[in-house]
Amino acid sequence: MLLLDYENVLIRSLLTERFSGAPPASVDQIVSDFDGVTFHLSTPESKTKILISINVKCFRELVQYGAQQVLEREYGPYIVAPEPGYDFSVQIDLEELPDDQAAREDLIMRLALLKRNAMAAPFEKAFDEFAHLAEEASQYTSESAPAGVAEGGEVMAIHYREEEAIYIKASHDRVTVIFSTVFREETDRIFGKVFLQEFVDARRRVLMLQNAPQVLFRNDRPLELAGVPGLEDAGDGQISYITFVLFPRHLTPQRRHENISHIQTFRDYFHYHIKASKAYIHTRMRKRTADFLQVLNRARPENEERERKTASGRTFRVQG
Repeated sequence: MLLLDYENVLIRSLLTERFSGAPPASVDQIVSDFDGVTFHLSTPESKTKILISINVKCFRELVQYGAQQVLEREYGPYIVAPEPGYDFSVQIDLEELPDDQAAREDLIMRLALLKRNAMAAPFEKAFDEFAHLAEEASQYTSESAPAGVAEGGEVMAIHYREEEAIYIKASHDRVTVIFSTVFREETDRIFGKVFLQEFVDARRRVLMLQNAPQVLFRNDRPLELAGVPGLEDAGDGQISYITFVLFPRHLTPQRRHENISHIQTFRDYFHYHIKASKAYIHTRMRKRTADFLQVLNRARPENEERERKTASGRTFRVQG
């Protein structure tokens, strides 16, 4: 089992090299990440100034949910005008780096987490909305709570892939995160169902996992998305919905950062392990086929020489 990193490893390695005192050099690299995200690392002005730009398909939606404020909080003094063709840019001057090594490492990690921090905005908004609704709900009984408190907040949609999205909804007692995912092949759908069923069963079997979020899997549209416009059920079953229910114990300020990072990487983690499992099974099938061929080859009788005669009475030997 592989746990994917939250940060972009290529950005982290390049910045670690540059921050370690290596001689300044020109940089012009395009780095691809999961979900169609693209980074551009370059030195357009001088070799000591590294420009890092990011392009995210759903950036406009993220801005609606507070992404600009989150990015300003994380990268305030380094933000510059976005590079043409990209949504957000920061620039690092190698001659003005922090003197403390720990501060440099923290800056490297924050820059490598650029995608994670941009995608974190709607989750942070939902967590804040949960806290507000929970405080309001504490003043009422379940019967007397106003409709706005009982129904919860709006459904925030992040269309981060061509046909897939993340839906986030805050309520007074939970935050619901729904992934819509597309299975192009029937085998992928079967593997996905097996994996997700294991999420449910493991939570029941293992005591220490009972504090994990509840996981639900279905092919029809969840009730939380009933009022979302433009959302249709796939008749062929290619679209499935995976629901995570985050309870108050998952939404504390101490666990917020880690839980947002975990849930963001779920889709990549999920589909990666489906493909890895298929590759493993294919490898085992090829190995088993090769073993069967060896058995068949050993069972084949050795060639036997037989004597034949021609019409004139001459004899000759042939191999059977």
